[in-house]
Amino acid sequence: MAISLQKGQKISLNKEAGGELTQVKLGLGWDVAQSPQDKKGGFLGKLFGGGSGGDSIDLDASCIMFDSNKQAIDAIWFNQLQSKDGSILHTGDNRTGDGDGDDEVINVDLSKIPANVVSLVFTVNSFTGQTFETVANAFCRIINANNNAEVARYNLSAQGGHTAMIMAKVYRHNNEWKMHAIGETASGRTFHDLMPAITPHA
Repeated sequence: MAISLQKGQKISLNKEAGGELTQVKLGLGWDVAQSPQDKKGGFLGKLFGGGSGGDSIDLDASCIMFDSNKQAIDAIWFNQLQSKDGSILHTGDNRTGDGDGDDEVINVDLSKIPANVVSLVFTVNSFTGQTFETVANAFCRIINANNNAEVARYNLSAQGGHTAMIMAKVYRHNNEWKMHAIGETASGRTFHDLMPAITPHA
């Protein structure tokens, strides 16, 4: 059963998965927040046909690779969907947040991450400048790509006037991969704008 993370919590991915993880997927999802007159049962209302009038929000997921000096080595985002070393692949941009489940997925082959890379920081930001006041049910989760089992999930109460969020970090520690639930708000249209806020977490 997947572990539900709290802000600031760190876990061992291998321990939670019950064995060595090599292929993982980081899924990120969100919904459009409903106006008070359109709640229709809250999240279940949206799930079963209540809705937000066709509104959408375009959040973009990014992954930044860092070395031990907190220097960014590479970035995977909607303008570069694959890392230069081929270990990380972004499945593409979802421009609405519609539908259930993951809105954007980043595939990571942990066995192919170069030895000089010690952390992967995952972010979401609003390229169009919409704030998180219009976002509900934001989450990120780690999935074991070998069997599609969810290993860990981090649900965020993300609403506010910010336009970005530093979601989580996957990092090496004592030769194993761990996950750190960060959940810090930030502002920026792309990961470039977020670097001053991201780097301290690398």
